[in-house]
Amino acid sequence: MLDNKIILIGYSGHAMVVADAALDNSLNIIGYAEQKIIQNNPFNLKYIGYEKEDTFIGWQLDADFLIGIGDNYIREKVFNTIIKRGKQVKTLKSTTSIISKYTTIGIGTFVSNNVTINACSKIGMNVILNTGCIVEHESIIGNSAHIAPGAVLAGNVTIGERSFIGANAVLKQGVVIGNDVIIGAGTVVLHDIPDNMKIVGNPSRFI
Repeated sequence: MLDNKIILIGYSGHAMVVADAALDNSLNIIGYAEQKIIQNNPFNLKYIGYEKEDTFIGWQLDADFLIGIGDNYIREKVFNTIIKRGKQVKTLKSTTSIISKYTTIGIGTFVSNNVTINACSKIGMNVILNTGCIVEHESIIGNSAHIAPGAVLAGNVTIGERSFIGANAVLKQGVVIGNDVIIGAGTVVLHDIPDNMKIVGNPSRFI
């Protein structure tokens, strides 16, 4: 890949934050992929088609990919498609994030503005660490999870694959969250949560 060329998959909502961070990192976004041309185009990006169509030119271009999709399941499908095509999904870290050098971060993960990741944490592939969230020491975040703005993982917390931790949620030190869990905004989690559960509230309760 030459000249930091990037194709952005998705161009609304979360993708705006990704595009902003990419440009701040001096990446060259050569175009975006969507089902149709997006009229709201604040970054003046070129439309290059839809990645699900056979005519999509992005697969032939010398560029890496960024995924601007918030939904964990859709993002995971797109990520897998890109990898199967033999292309790369770029890891992107905001210039305002604070990341311990003793942390590992998987490919395709997006670390947004003012995120803190402390020592010995392990972040999987295709994860979103959204604005201002805090991932304390020795935490583990599974592939395709999403930690929303302002959420706090208080140390040695484990998050399963595709799980969503809502804005300003607080997870007590040492809790284990299963796969495909949804934790609502502002929820306080004091105990482990098994797979496929939805919880809300303070104290947290299942719904």
